[in-house]
Amino acid sequence: MIIRPHLNWFRMLLAWRGSVLPQLLPRLTLIFLISLVAVASHDHLLRVTVNLNSTAPFSLIGIALAVFLGFRNNASYDRYWEARKLWGQLLNESRSLTRQALTLPQATLDAAERRAFLVMLGAMPHALRHQLRKTDPSADLAERLPPAMLTRVMQSRYRPATLLMCLGEWVHRHARDGAIDPMAVVAFDRNLNGLSDVIGGCERIASTPLPFAYSVMIHRTVYFFCASLPFGLVDSIGLFTPLFSVFVAYAFMAHEAIAGQIEEPFGTEDNDLALEMMSVTIEDAVGDLAGLPVAPGVDGCREGVVFR
Repeated sequence: MIIRPHLNWFRMLLAWRGSVLPQLLPRLTLIFLISLVAVASHDHLLRVTVNLNSTAPFSLIGIALAVFLGFRNNASYDRYWEARKLWGQLLNESRSLTRQALTLPQATLDAAERRAFLVMLGAMPHALRHQLRKTDPSADLAERLPPAMLTRVMQSRYRPATLLMCLGEWVHRHARDGAIDPMAVVAFDRNLNGLSDVIGGCERIASTPLPFAYSVMIHRTVYFFCASLPFGLVDSIGLFTPLFSVFVAYAFMAHEAIAGQIEEPFGTEDNDLALEMMSVTIEDAVGDLAGLPVAPGVDGCREGVVFR
């Protein structure tokens, strides 16, 4: 994800990194070449034209594109924003659990036991990030978890859920020993259920993409429209056909490309969620409440403008 200061209007025009223009350049070049063919055909060869002002196909296709691109972008952004809200909830639940672990147990519970709870809680977002991205979490978790717990977590398929189980076992163990009273157990359980909701919500988004038929239909329609548009424009604007055809193609293809990126918000493309930064931020927020050292990697996340 690209995070940068607000740009003025001129620098925004020239922004390259974080836009979808680099990946569209080959396709826009193809549209430019098709436009040259349309101009050559109109002026010198077959005089092949489609009068854009007197025929309905372009208007009908344009309306259909507006409707379906609007649907695709709204559906993709809904997934992106719901994912962001879930990670915001993960931060809130983690802070609440940290506060409870530090304040609700009896004074007899030593600092090492409280710290063990916070260590598991700080490792949770890293385990969830790796599960959603289908990457290996061993390095991040080995840096944070004790060896015995690391072995248990790495042996499971759903590592965030295993960490959640460990957190619940911590509460149960100290409730049985009398260090946590029953009312405090209810408070802990409420927030642990909130973590479970976050994990389940993220898994639902990751495992349920938009129906493939929508993507195929919109993709085909966009490219058919952009490839045939030069033959409809050439009769009215002549040599300016390549310029306007490429501009219109960029508008349609960019909307499709952006929707394709944010449809999977847990990926590593420039416009996906910065899960690595969020994971480190959540861990740092937990440690800050407990007065622990700065979380590993937090300084690097704050210095750059490109986060994953």
